Amino acid sequence: MHHFASDNYAEVHPEIFEALAKANQGHASAYGSDEHTADALRKFKETFGEDSETFFVFNGTAANVLSLKALSESYHSIICTDVAHVQSDECGAPEKFLGCKLIALPSSDGKLTIETLKKFWETGLAQSGEQHHSQARVITITQSTEFGTVYSREEIARISEFAKAHSLYLHMVGSRISNAAASLDCTFKELTADLGVDVLSFGGTKNGLLYGEAVVFLKKNLARDFQYIRKQGMQLASKMRFISAQFEVLLSGMPGQELWRINARHANAMAKKLESALAGLAEVKISRPAQANAVFATLPRNVISELQKIFSFYIWGSAQEATRAEVRWMASFNTTAEDVEAFVEALKTLLTKVK
Repeated sequence: MHHFASDNYAEVHPEIFEALAKANQGHASAYGSDEHTADALRKFKETFGEDSETFFVFNGTAANVLSLKALSESYHSIICTDVAHVQSDECGAPEKFLGCKLIALPSSDGKLTIETLKKFWETGLAQSGEQHHSQARVITITQSTEFGTVYSREEIARISEFAKAHSLYLHMVGSRISNAAASLDCTFKELTADLGVDVLSFGGTKNGLLYGEAVVFLKKNLARDFQYIRKQGMQLASKMRFISAQFEVLLSGMPGQELWRINARHANAMAKKLESALAGLAEVKISRPAQANAVFATLPRNVISELQKIFSFYIWGSAQEATRAEVRWMASFNTTAEDVEAFVEALKTLLTKVK
């Protein structure tokens, strides 16, 4: 079975696996007091700047929820899109553990636009100073988005300016930030700290890691209580060296040739190859711009069911009709050109059969 369902399906990158084996030598201090964690944290400071502060956690939901916890109180509200992961794919974890209200605004291809933010603010629903209502505190955006689109640096800068003008924090969900940075050909710092992002949930699992994510505070004063928040959130790893050793390798390499960038560039290129190969198929309509490592398309439902017997992938939420549906195809760091070609040939064959 070939997989185009998620980049989570990919195996661990060989260099990451080798790093884990090397870290598995003898005893090491627990709870982050080991050399691998110290080295990885230095890498993060080199990557995001000296004013940054990084903490490792086990998974993406924890990274998102605990990041937001550091920025908010239970009487606050958090602004996101209607398709945001925190809104639709975290089983209510933000509401449960934060006590905050999520305000889901309509999005365009997964993006929160400055026009939508301004329109929302004009309604007065942010309720600044009104004791009967939750108080807007954080804007959270996803890079790359749930629809595989990428915020430009200019778009993020405008949202950041809006946030600062209204005394809001800006949080970025970056489970696929590597793909976004590779798409824009920029550094992580140029995509976050330089644009005024306050806190980043930095993803590793979708880009070659076995497990592990990072919470990166771009302003260290925001991290002052996070060691306690992480512990209460049950995300303090005793054998932290096995998370840290992976990030140490992921961020290593010559500038422009870091492992994260090599992996992400390849995944993005495979998605582009798939998008290009599908362009001439009349029954397949590309439904979202493929800017990172995801391809969204609509096609006949009877073809979808047959294709899923050969390749795994997901039917998505919108653009649903009686005879057609929207699907998502994801490329990963180890998707090959042959995988893409085999997928396209199988799809062409099925389209011919159902005519």
